[in-house]
Amino acid sequence: MADRIDRLISLGREHYGAGEYDKAEPMLAEASAARPTFPDVFNMLGVIYHQSGRFHDAEEAFESALRLNPSYTEAALNLSVTYNDRGKYDQAREVYARVVSASYAQPRALDTYARGKLANMHADLGAAYAGLALYDDAVREYAKALDLCPEFVDLRVRLGNVYRDMGMYNAAVAELEQARRLRHDYLPARINLGVVLYSLGRKDE
Repeated sequence: MADRIDRLISLGREHYGAGEYDKAEPMLAEASAARPTFPDVFNMLGVIYHQSGRFHDAEEAFESALRLNPSYTEAALNLSVTYNDRGKYDQAREVYARVVSASYAQPRALDTYARGKLANMHADLGAAYAGLALYDDAVREYAKALDLCPEFVDLRVRLGNVYRDMGMYNAAVAELEQARRLRHDYLPARINLGVVLYSLGRKDE
């Protein structure tokens, strides 16, 4: 029996890693029922359930992962997103705040995945604020994202574009030039920088 569960977990992880969620789900579900001791198995199940719109099942899976490992950052972020999808906004904010608080208390503790996910969550908020012309709020969220992942040139370009829309052209140029320095081949940075410089009459740059 133990060997069978080990095989199910191993194969389930392989299928999950390959994006074959339909094959991974029954294996991981059986394994988690027989041996409910692996946080990553519950997290993978949660992602699979969330992907298929089964938010209640996803919530339970992520909560199980966190009961087993309260420091499981990826599961906490996934749970926060799921709470938000289910309209449990206070719980979503609470879980998210715990993750952020832990990241500031131990700035090196977050792995690359977690930093990227946090940064993209801030960026999504920034985009929502920008779409409503709430530019100060958008700037704040993009700045938080870039504090976590300063190498994300696409977010730096977005911040530069918000500054442009605010009429803060020098700030826009600074962000777009930094994006271009980070990745000289990143076309959106070059195009948007050219647009801002042209609007400033700096056509030769």
